[in-house]
Amino acid sequence: MALRRVVITGLGTINPLGNSVEEYFNNLNNGVSGAGPITLFDASLFKTRFACEVKDFNPAAFGIDRKEARKMDRFAQFASVAADQAVADSKMDLEKINKRRVGVIVGSGIGGIDTLTDEVMGYSEGGKIPRFNPFLIPKMIPDIIAGLISIKYGFMGPNYATVSACASSAHAMSNAFDMIRLDKADVIVTGGSEAGVTITSVGGFNSAQALSTNNEEFASASRPFDRTRDGFVIGEGCGILIFEEYEHAVARGAKIYAEVLGTGMSADAHHITAPHPQGEGAIEAMRLALAEAGLAPEDVDYINVHGTSTPLGDIAELKAVKAVFGEHAYKLNISSTKSMTGHLLGGAGAIETMACIDAIVNGIIPPTINFREEDPEIDYKLNLTLNKAQKREVKVAMNNTFGFGGHNSCLVLGKVR
Repeated sequence: MALRRVVITGLGTINPLGNSVEEYFNNLNNGVSGAGPITLFDASLFKTRFACEVKDFNPAAFGIDRKEARKMDRFAQFASVAADQAVADSKMDLEKINKRRVGVIVGSGIGGIDTLTDEVMGYSEGGKIPRFNPFLIPKMIPDIIAGLISIKYGFMGPNYATVSACASSAHAMSNAFDMIRLDKADVIVTGGSEAGVTITSVGGFNSAQALSTNNEEFASASRPFDRTRDGFVIGEGCGILIFEEYEHAVARGAKIYAEVLGTGMSADAHHITAPHPQGEGAIEAMRLALAEAGLAPEDVDYINVHGTSTPLGDIAELKAVKAVFGEHAYKLNISSTKSMTGHLLGGAGAIETMACIDAIVNGIIPPTINFREEDPEIDYKLNLTLNKAQKREVKVAMNNTFGFGGHNSCLVLGKVR
């Protein structure tokens, strides 16, 4: 059986840099920091008191009924809005499309963790009397996003969630790619969502010494590849993309942003939180993605790296890039957009794949902001797109996303050939 081609025909996002794709791309290319003091809970006693929060998000303003909003955790509210944007952007005719051939695969690393925290705290503070919200479970489970989107639009194709920590949305997109290539669907609504700026997640990541504690310089604390980096800055938000079979998209006259050329997945098999020091799993994922795409390393123009601003992760990933790309590593552009958005955990791969689409469509490489001091462990002959966006024609872009547990995922996108 011949494998089918997959293209991207719709985009939607709610993230720390904007509540629309246009706003996101504009702030991304202008090097805007999405970081600020935490407002979603009282963080005064926490080691980290800042994050990259979504700004001015009122569910009612985005068309979510107040009664329905109370049945949804914040991560699901983000996904509902971003899905509406993406479906509208795709211009699918919902009256004509075969909804049995439209699926939803959306990832989340920790789902409705804030809902769970609130309910458990209420139980503890209320004398341990078991009074729980009847919507606790559906608000909490990560797969509820896919369910809600399918219910709203009547999409009856493959429907599930992927959960692999920070690689969740990248794995969702990889699955969506395969579903369409293998003729199990014509369209998949895919991506990921996370609302991780919560008491439990910030406290947990603090205890794991994973977060930056640079409260004095919060706006520039996410500083990948800088000697003074001290951990990632947690973010929140959602990215939703419409993956569609190429002929199906052409037949309905759809706008095509880019083609999905290949994906690669691997495991570090090394440590529950730390990356492999030589980037072995990352190397494997990138090589698999290139092989599936039928591309040589020299064909890649831009890599949106995982680049979390952690002392170990940044070094290991750049070692992996050099191992895969050899001398070509010095000719391509590399950047970490987490320097602006923070780390969206299960939503990271989706919004960073969208950053790759921005580069392909608009010929602009988004920068790695907040760089000041060189780290002797990092090779600055690599073009890390430091502090300022660069113009460049991008025919092929790669996105790397890695997660706690040693999960690695890589997507390769390109202009439609």
